[in-house]
Amino acid sequence: MNDGKIYLFTKRFIDITGSLFGIIILSLLFMIIALLIKLEDPKGAVFFSQKRVGLNGKAFRMYKFRSMVSNAEEKLEELLKLNEISGAMFKMKDDPRITRVGKFIRKTSIDELPQLFNVLKGDMSLVGPRPPLPREVAEYTQYDKQRLLVTPGCTGLWQVSGRNSLSFDEMVELDLEYMQKCSILFDLKIIFKTVLVLFGSKNAY
Repeated sequence: MNDGKIYLFTKRFIDITGSLFGIIILSLLFMIIALLIKLEDPKGAVFFSQKRVGLNGKAFRMYKFRSMVSNAEEKLEELLKLNEISGAMFKMKDDPRITRVGKFIRKTSIDELPQLFNVLKGDMSLVGPRPPLPREVAEYTQYDKQRLLVTPGCTGLWQVSGRNSLSFDEMVELDLEYMQKCSILFDLKIIFKTVLVLFGSKNAY
């Protein structure tokens, strides 16, 4: 087994054990957040799934706690002109579609925790590039598409290096830097940094 295969095997082992451990440990938090979401909006679903693009352009459904109003996707078109980040992504700090509970779980990144189920399934890794939307990939250059050559992650170099304060081009460069430096030690370093910034991140919205 060469170094590349050893890395991928070890990475997958860490993904399985890490996601299982996280799901078990955070199960009570999952139930509390689910209750709060239903109390604020009883008609809406607790979880939100969205089509994302993963390894080698393969589409999958990514899970999150729902942080927006039920008809958020329908309202997106009229908000696209207010995008606050350059490039093939949409971000808006004061997005009117976000609920009160949604503001809290986004600020703390708790809304991202259901992605542990994506990691367990193998669609995602604990560490890797952010999985893009199909409409974002449609705007990618061939250079940008390099970030699709590895399994997307729950966290990555972008998330611990400035997140939404960075441009799309800067995110791509960080993803390519991660791909060049990828190792188990580097993954563990990013996970450790993610834990440090998880709560109270000023750049999460």
